[in-house]
Amino acid sequence: MANIILLGPPGAGKGTQARKLVDERGMVQLSTGDMLREAKTSGTEMGKKVAEVMDRGELVTDEIVIGLIEEKLSSGQGNGFIFDGFPRTLPQADALGRLLAKIGQKLDAVIEMRVDDEVLVHRISGRFTCGKCGEVYHDATKPTKVAGTCDVCGSTDLRRRADDNEESLRTRLMEYYKKTSPLIGYYYHAGDLFGVDGLAEIDDVAASVAAILDQQV
Repeated sequence: MANIILLGPPGAGKGTQARKLVDERGMVQLSTGDMLREAKTSGTEMGKKVAEVMDRGELVTDEIVIGLIEEKLSSGQGNGFIFDGFPRTLPQADALGRLLAKIGQKLDAVIEMRVDDEVLVHRISGRFTCGKCGEVYHDATKPTKVAGTCDVCGSTDLRRRADDNEESLRTRLMEYYKKTSPLIGYYYHAGDLFGVDGLAEIDDVAASVAAILDQQV
């Protein structure tokens, strides 16, 4: 059993690696967005708080997010947890550390998916997906065999994210580095930080992540 944080800029492949860990190791992915949406409709006391805040159009406080995480960690589900999108700031990292200590758990590894920004911009700005089956394509490296048609399911519903363009991605990268650089130093100092090549082939990245987890557990 292991609790880990996946760090990396948009497009580095955190979601892909998290899904592999869920499928192959039975871990539970804790996505802040998913937890908030689930809580909003749960009817629990915490869920009612979330719904009230979100219905007012306000940002959910760190205290509420930590409360949701505590509920998940105390549920006994899965073979460890993957923190996705949290923590984003040093106060959040401190709060998560206190929570894990409180419930007798620990953080086993913070895995930073390192990338070359220019390569990442090229990779993401050419990306599009099938709206029906989710298959991912790329203008340069993986175009569809027949223009406008998914190779897997034959759908013509091919989509690009509105922010998968160079200008938007560079803005998102800048925001990521502003917020995340302190976390990298924080977890490095704690001895929890490990790095993998986020631009390697998916299976190679997965093997690097697995090696880190096997070493730590």
